[in-house]
Amino acid sequence: MSGDPRPFPSRLVVAIGGNATHPENIRGTSREQKEIARITAQALLPLARLENELVITHGNGPVVGKILLRQALTANRVPPMTLDICVAHSQGGIAYLLMQALENALREVDNARHVACLLTQVEVDPDDKAFKKPTKPIGPFFTKEQAIEVQRELGWNMIEDSGRGWRHVVPSPSPKHIVDLSLIQALVTRGTVVIAGGGGGIPVVRGPKGTRQGVEAVIDKDLTSAHMANVMGIKDLMILTAVPRVAINFGKPNQQFLGKVSLSEIKALNAEGHFPAGSMGPKIEAAIRFLEGGGARVTICDLHQTIEALRGETGTTIVAD
Repeated sequence: MSGDPRPFPSRLVVAIGGNATHPENIRGTSREQKEIARITAQALLPLARLENELVITHGNGPVVGKILLRQALTANRVPPMTLDICVAHSQGGIAYLLMQALENALREVDNARHVACLLTQVEVDPDDKAFKKPTKPIGPFFTKEQAIEVQRELGWNMIEDSGRGWRHVVPSPSPKHIVDLSLIQALVTRGTVVIAGGGGGIPVVRGPKGTRQGVEAVIDKDLTSAHMANVMGIKDLMILTAVPRVAINFGKPNQQFLGKVSLSEIKALNAEGHFPAGSMGPKIEAAIRFLEGGGARVTICDLHQTIEALRGETGTTIVAD
């Protein structure tokens, strides 16, 4: 697909995958996490240098899974935290590293733009069917033999994840309301890059008088990103991945990358089963919800090709019909 002279969006939500902030091939040391944040910040810098309203969300699957595993291994010494608090820990830690790295990257090019991270609660339905059927993989990968042992020892639900190994799965309810969204809007309006909704947000349920309490779940960050953009009236959503474009017949001899497609076309391909739940499926579902909710364009691309994708030179662009 050739490039086109489309303008850069003045308002944009960018969703970064959990594996971009904590890849599978690292041990997870502080030094490694800071270096990954630096690399991610350099990839985001071209977007942050534009005159725009920019909201960044991020996944937390690998990190929150390791927090749970760390707790399980030390449970006889330190009382474990509930999953909602673990999500909050991962949200704050990842956002801190990314906020610092992105501000440092901006200062290195003499840009005074500020970056802020907001601890974000997201309301879910307590009766969401996801609580009865956990589907969200988190944490490290295990062999089948290891998974059987982990399930026996810790009582975790373990599933095979897209041919890559076995992982712990937890409930993943749909986001219904992002708490204090007005604060995110207030910050982006004054030019601040806002990191919010990390890990899909801290899952909470709302009581009859407006009180909230956390629940044991991990919300899909792409669905939260789509919902956030819709409510804020932002027309562009960018989902960053480890691949240059979305593909159909992935991994097969007739694999085909997608350039620009319409909402109706992507829905038809999704119905044909081209996007498995363990890989591209959640991103496509988020794209569909976003466009059906009033969005205009979804760009799915590699983390390091953001500007090129916005120009239409790479990535997959999904547009409303």
